[in-house]
Amino acid sequence: MKKRYKIILIGFMVLLLAAIRFFEDSLFYDPLIAFFRSDYLLGIIPPMNMAKLMIHLSIRFTLNSIISIAIIYIAFRNRSMIKFSVILYALLYVGAVSAFIFLVLNIEREHYLALFYVRRFLIHPLFLLVLLPAFYYYRINKKLS
Repeated sequence: MKKRYKIILIGFMVLLLAAIRFFEDSLFYDPLIAFFRSDYLLGIIPPMNMAKLMIHLSIRFTLNSIISIAIIYIAFRNRSMIKFSVILYALLYVGAVSAFIFLVLNIEREHYLALFYVRRFLIHPLFLLVLLPAFYYYRINKKLS
């Protein structure tokens, strides 16, 4: 695939990620969005429907993951990198959801920041920012060997 088409496709995928973020209030149920936008260290966690929250967090994580893996595929065209990415995303999901559920069920004021960051890993494609440079570095080292 020509370089300019790769750039256009990756740009489109980044716009999809931005659209998920931009329309988060209308697309996903997440009472923690308003909570963390306010002065949350002084507030109390709002009441929430835990099942609905987990479903929406899972949908959002899945959408972000699919788009992120598509970006990695377009950038590198390497099946082993894609398999590795899928495994890493699955492990991240299991670990982050477990931590999120634990923090929500056992929430105390001093754990608000931990809840904020665990939730951030679930709803934002932060893992893509780690994987892209890592795979690029791996590809460069592989060529030099």
